[in-house]
Amino acid sequence: MIVDSRPTHASAAPTPACHNHDAHPTSAPTPEIDAPIMHLERVTIIGAGPAGVAAALQLERFGWKPLLIERASVGGLLVNAERVENYPGFPCGISGPDFVRLLQEHLSRAAVAITHDEVVALTHVAGCFQVQTRRGQHRSRWVVIASGTKPITFAENLVPPEARGRICYEVAPLRARRGKDIVVVGAGDAAFDYALTLAQHNDVTILNRGERRKCLPTLWERASANPRITYLSRTSITHITPNADASLSLACTTPTGPLDLRVDDLLGALGREPRLDFVAPELQAALAEHLDSGFLHLIGDVRNGPFRQAAIAVGEGILAAMKIHDHGKDTLP
Repeated sequence: MIVDSRPTHASAAPTPACHNHDAHPTSAPTPEIDAPIMHLERVTIIGAGPAGVAAALQLERFGWKPLLIERASVGGLLVNAERVENYPGFPCGISGPDFVRLLQEHLSRAAVAITHDEVVALTHVAGCFQVQTRRGQHRSRWVVIASGTKPITFAENLVPPEARGRICYEVAPLRARRGKDIVVVGAGDAAFDYALTLAQHNDVTILNRGERRKCLPTLWERASANPRITYLSRTSITHITPNADASLSLACTTPTGPLDLRVDDLLGALGREPRLDFVAPELQAALAEHLDSGFLHLIGDVRNGPFRQAAIAVGEGILAAMKIHDHGKDTLP
């Protein structure tokens, strides 16, 4: 995998002019930061999950040099997946971490650089997108938002401040746990997939706050057949108390009365929402206009609601790249 070493000063090389589909800025100027504005990128991709990686690889094939920015690690939520079983070409399935390693290898072989940074603001000023990160600023003609999702968290009044560092919303940080008691709260695919991963080396209790299970039948069959997984429906946590030994005491309500659990880890799989908090309000208000213009693309989990599948994300990434190339191929040198 290649880490980008782009200069943090303006480039002396000529750059393409900004598009001018709107005569007036659709957002306020980007706040000043210490680093000077970088040269004009043709296309910036925000996020290196399956959608962003696919877009970057396809653009590279067309001769573009996309700026691919990733705030955490390549692969997005795939790193949490116990097994991906519906991606064509893997008849026996493939684990999430193994899939991520293949994505990293593909980027490296294609010489696609990754800029490890976090986008904190995206605006549109004077016909160009302004991409502000923690380390600098970029201007870009095209932007592809493949930023994925962020977890829905427990209510603030449920979690005392001293317990917040002991609660996870993804399974990756807990993969190394051994011989622990872990509670997973949720009823969807993620909750059961996380439980199956953790139950390889731990005892896991799944708490469904409602009655209905929302997971795939195959996940329910595997979980119910696993002696290290306990499933409780209509069970809600009403109070969380951190203990001196780093464990957590959970006070719960159930159909048969109160239930107290003492656990080593608490994992929330309560759902996810689009990670778009870096998009300026003015740009969000004009999002449809910019999407229609062809200069802005929204791909992958960030736009697909409950339809979060790697195969869908990859297809959208390739499609966005092809549309961008068709739209801007006359600007290539």
